[in-house]
Amino acid sequence: MIVKVNVVNYNEYWIELFEVEAKNLKVILGDQQVDIHHIGSTSVPGLRAKPIIDIMPVVHRIELVDTYNPQMERLGYECMGEFGMPGRRYFRKGGDDRTHQIHIFEAGDVNVARHLAFRDYLRTHPEDAAKYASLKTELAQKFPNDIQSYSYGKDALVKEIEAKALTWYEGQKS
Repeated sequence: MIVKVNVVNYNEYWIELFEVEAKNLKVILGDQQVDIHHIGSTSVPGLRAKPIIDIMPVVHRIELVDTYNPQMERLGYECMGEFGMPGRRYFRKGGDDRTHQIHIFEAGDVNVARHLAFRDYLRTHPEDAAKYASLKTELAQKFPNDIQSYSYGKDALVKEIEAKALTWYEGQKS
């Protein structure tokens, strides 16, 4: 399976796509939902991104999420379980032309803060956001049909920004 790597200019419509899907997820998750966040590059105004909406619901009990798989499938999601990340439930929509990815974590999971820190840091640090956007654009041009190489090429910069973001984020909470 070849997944096309397509990095495009920021689109304000991504906010609306998040809000529509968040409403659907709130109905499915009901009382289990603690919060729901738009994460990933499409959640950072002005940032070039692959046009895939990343959504992070936070729930009380992660083990109950699997009981919602039939409802998620009716919304068009493929249920992927932990998909390589213990404590997460991952869902994707759109097949080879993916439109949405859901990353569900339990309240208190370290990945919740990690995702929020990265998003909020990029929203408030335009120099690092521009550096990240430039690298993503370059990698998408270099590897238009190779998502693994694209992802691997971003890894060092993502880790660098993430480390700064987590330190910054903790300082914001004080």
